Amino acid sequence: MKAKELREMDVQELVEKESSLRQELFNLRFQKATGQLGNTAIIGKTKKDLARIKTILNEVNNSSEA
Repeated sequence: MKAKELREMDVQELVEKESSLRQELFNLRFQKATGQLGNTAIIGKTKKDLARIKTILNEVNNSSEA
């Protein structure tokens, strides 16, 4: 997911997306541990998407405090 797309979302949508990505990351790690995950690159992609969302949420929170 692109940062531009994420910046167009409102805070509530970003929080929901963050929650779903956390759950997805947990499931991917579980699949990897049990040997069911074929493409392990998706874990890195999910981590990066989660980091993008957290960064944007941080920016929004900091700009609203100023």
